[in-house]
Amino acid sequence: MADSADPKTVQDLTELVQNLLQQMQDKFQTMSDQIIGRIDEMSTRIDDLEKNIADLMTQAGVEEEDPTNKQGPK
Repeated sequence: MADSADPKTVQDLTELVQNLLQQMQDKFQTMSDQIIGRIDEMSTRIDDLEKNIADLMTQAGVEEEDPTNKQGPK
């Protein structure tokens, strides 16, 4: 006996495939949004960390080196 959930026509099969593809697209979009959100959060945390390091170096009296000025001691 055939299962009542089995697609009986081409139209049923097409609808089933479209629904499945839509579900996959929705899940992919959700995951993409989560990844982008985490990347943005990490970027903010890195910016804060860089600022804190610069502040600590200033407090310690260490000047930041200019990466474009790579002259050795004379």
